[in-house]
Amino acid sequence: MTGPDTTIACLGLGAMGSGLAHRLLDAGRPVSVFNRTEAKASPLTARGARFAATPAAAVGDAGTVLVSLSGPEAVDEVLFGDDGAVHGLKPGTVVVDASTVSPDFSRECAARLAEAGVSRVEACLIGNPLQARSGEVRVLAAGDESDVAKVADLLGAIGKHTWHIGGTGSGASAKLAFNALLGVQLAGLAEALDIGAAGGVDRDRLLEAIAGSGFSSPVLSFRAALVRDDRLVPAAFRTDLMAKDLRLAEQTARDHGLDADLLTHAARRFAAVTERGDGEKDAAVVLARAGEIPAFLQAQARGRAQRSEVG
Repeated sequence: MTGPDTTIACLGLGAMGSGLAHRLLDAGRPVSVFNRTEAKASPLTARGARFAATPAAAVGDAGTVLVSLSGPEAVDEVLFGDDGAVHGLKPGTVVVDASTVSPDFSRECAARLAEAGVSRVEACLIGNPLQARSGEVRVLAAGDESDVAKVADLLGAIGKHTWHIGGTGSGASAKLAFNALLGVQLAGLAEALDIGAAGGVDRDRLLEAIAGSGFSSPVLSFRAALVRDDRLVPAAFRTDLMAKDLRLAEQTARDHGLDADLLTHAARRFAAVTERGDGEKDAAVVLARAGEIPAFLQAQARGRAQRSEVG
């Protein structure tokens, strides 16, 4: 960002991306937007944002680009596809990427942008869509220190606190660590509910008791309340995105020879819930489905074993 009148291009208007774009409009910044589903841009264009039909068109007059997309495939398409942003970026532009991707992909993406004379800063966010809208997220920034300094005003506008956590890839690693911790906690609570249900304990009463005890944590209490109040849509953090992040974390662990059995089990739980059609619900749905998922996982394992025997 080179000044208060410099346009910021926001690529990706999902739950987090749209919140960030609204936050920048609140700060009085000129904003251009691109989203593959154009209808999601309407609330922003009504506030004065400029909609662009392609990523390349969105970034043409931008000094900074803010990317918030669902994962590596979407980032690759929006940045490097036929109409991708890389074809419209000016040398010297800084791309601030808030997407959750793997550390290897993060480094590869930064290298490809560098070939076009463009810098990339990771800005992995800790928080939910409401916090993105209100500027209450926490930012795990990574990349060259001078590049992070160039976008300090943007990071300050979208978040309440920024940690410069290290070089390229560090932000992705830290974000996967956070989400692995969340996934393992939720999977553990789901198993606790399974045990309670096996003994005839009412799920909601057990959730309330755990959430109000010293055995809980703020994030578990928050998710327990979503289940008890049946507020799984709209999601604070979608289950399919949690499943994707746990897959990325699991792959990172394998690449480094780490023992991550808890993570692997959590990944299986969230993948199973997603496969059952709950991908767009909040990740708390893994608690609502406690009792159902173990049988589903067992059926999957039997199916794999049978296919293996046939093969």
